[in-house]
Amino acid sequence: MTPAELAEVVLSAAHAVFTDRGLDRAALPAQTTLERPRNPDHGDYASTLALQLSKKVGVPPRELATALAEQLGRAPGIKSVEIAGPGFLNIRLDAAAAGQLAKVIVEAGEAYGRSDTLAGQKINLEFVSANPTGPVHIGGVRWAAVGDALSRLLRATGAEVGTEYYFNDAGSQIDRFARSLLAAAKGEPAPEDGYGGAYIAEIATEVANRRPEVRELDDAAAQEVFRVEGVELMFAEIRSSLRDFGVEFDTYFNEKDLHDRGELEQALDRLRAQGHLYESEGATWLRTTDFGDDKDRVLRKSNGEWTYFAADCAYYLDKRERGFERVVIMLGADHHGYIGRMKAMSACFGDDPERNLEILIGQLVNLVRDGAPVRMSKRAGTVVTLEDLVDAIGVDASRYALARYSSDSPIDIDVELWTRATRDNPVYYVQYVAARTASVGRNAAEVGLTRGEAADFHAELLSHEKENELLKALAEFPAVVSSAAELRGPHLVARYLERLAGAYHRFYDNCRILPRGDEEVTDLHRARLWLNDATRVVIANGLRLLGVSAPERM
Repeated sequence: MTPAELAEVVLSAAHAVFTDRGLDRAALPAQTTLERPRNPDHGDYASTLALQLSKKVGVPPRELATALAEQLGRAPGIKSVEIAGPGFLNIRLDAAAAGQLAKVIVEAGEAYGRSDTLAGQKINLEFVSANPTGPVHIGGVRWAAVGDALSRLLRATGAEVGTEYYFNDAGSQIDRFARSLLAAAKGEPAPEDGYGGAYIAEIATEVANRRPEVRELDDAAAQEVFRVEGVELMFAEIRSSLRDFGVEFDTYFNEKDLHDRGELEQALDRLRAQGHLYESEGATWLRTTDFGDDKDRVLRKSNGEWTYFAADCAYYLDKRERGFERVVIMLGADHHGYIGRMKAMSACFGDDPERNLEILIGQLVNLVRDGAPVRMSKRAGTVVTLEDLVDAIGVDASRYALARYSSDSPIDIDVELWTRATRDNPVYYVQYVAARTASVGRNAAEVGLTRGEAADFHAELLSHEKENELLKALAEFPAVVSSAAELRGPHLVARYLERLAGAYHRFYDNCRILPRGDEEVTDLHRARLWLNDATRVVIANGLRLLGVSAPERM
C-alpha cells in the first residue's frame, strides 16, 4: 500500500464516520496527507485529520479520532491504529500491505515518483546565462547543476517547462571582450578594463585563422570582426561545455535579438500605456518606486543608449508573450539587489509579481584542495571554471555536490572528499547502492533466483524490521519529489537518496537476499529480490532527477 493509497483509505474512513454520525461531509477535505512519525515505535504513518476537522464539526478531537480509529481498524491492510495526544492517529500496516509497495515500484519503473502536482503550470526557467566573454565559472556551474535538476523535478511533477539560457551579447562587456581579443592578436597587454587569461589568446588566434584578412584591417574594423567571431566561438564553447556537463537548454536567447527586433521599444510602449514611464533630464525612467523598489530606474539614457534594465524588461515581456505563466530566474549572490527592481517591473507590466515572477539567488562556491581554496584557473586566469571542477572530481560528483546543498547556502567542494571511494563521499555512498542492487540482480540470475510472477509475490514475508524500514524509506520518494519541485530544492532529493542508501545497507547487512550454497530458493528470497529491485528503481530515478548516473558496476 502506497502512502497515497493509505491517505485515500483514511479519507474514506472519515466519510463513513461522518455519514454514521450525521456530520456535515462538506467539511471533509478533497484529499489528506500523512506524516512519518519521527519515532518508528509510533507506527508507520500518522494522521492529524481528527484535529483538523474537530472545530469544523464541533466534535472533540479525541472522540473523532476514536471513531476514525475504529473505522480504519476494519480496513484491509491496516494492522492497528492508536490514538496519541489530543487526537493524533498512529497507523501501522500489516506486512502484506507494506510489502506490496515493492511490487508497485518495480512495475512502475521510471514512473515511480512522478505526479501531476504542478500540472497546468507553464514555467520558463532561466539559469546560468553567463556572459559570452569567458568560460563558465564555478558559480555558473552551480546554477547549471541546480537549474537542470530543478527542470527535471518540475517536469516530473507535471509542469510544462521551457529552459532558457540568456546570452548578454550586446553592450559594454562585449566591447571590452572584443578589445581584449584585438590586443591579444596584436601581442599587446589586455586593456585595463578588459579580460585576461589564456583563453583570450586562444580565441584571438582562432579568429585570425578563420578570418586572416583581419590582420590588414584598421583597429575599428578589426575589433568588429573580433567581436562577432569571438562571441560566436565563446558561445559555442560554453554550449559545448554545458552539453558535456549534461545540460542542454530548450532555448538559447540572444540579447542582441531584442535590439534587432525592436522589442525594447515595444516594452517601452507597453510600460507607457500602463502609465509608469516619465521623462527627466533627457532620460526615460520607469517609476518602480510605486511598487516597492528603492529608486526609479532609467530605461534609456539621455544620450539615447539603452540600459541593461531596459533589456531585462523587454526579455521578461518576451517570455510572458510566449505563454509562460511563471518566469523563474536564477541569479548569483551579487544580484540580490535585482529582486526589488525586477518584481516592481513585473507589476509595472500589470502582472502579479508573486505569481508571475520568481527569482532564486545562489550563493558562492569554492573549490578546496588540501584545505585551501583553489583560486585560479590556468586557462581562465582569474576564476575556477566548469572544466576545472570536472577535471578535479568528475561530472557525476560535480553535479551531485552542487545540487546537494540548498542554493542559498555557500559551499566548499573538497576535492579529496568528492574523489574518495568511501562511504563518507555522498555520491559514492548513493551510487554504490545502485551498483550493489544491480550486482545482486546479476548474482541472483546466476543461481537461478528470479522474482517470479507478480501474482506469486508474497509481500507478507517482508516482515523483518530492516525490511520495514527500507519500505518506509521507499514510500517517501513521491512526496520528496513533489516537495523538492514546489520548494525549488533539488538538495531534498540528494539528502533523501542518502537516507535511502543507509536503509538499504542496513537491510542488506541483516536480510540475506541470495540463497547460500545449495540452499533451496524460497519465496522469501524472491520477495527480498523484489525489494532489492525496487530500491534500484528508486535510486536510479532519484539520481536521474539530479542528472547523475546510476552505475551497474563500481
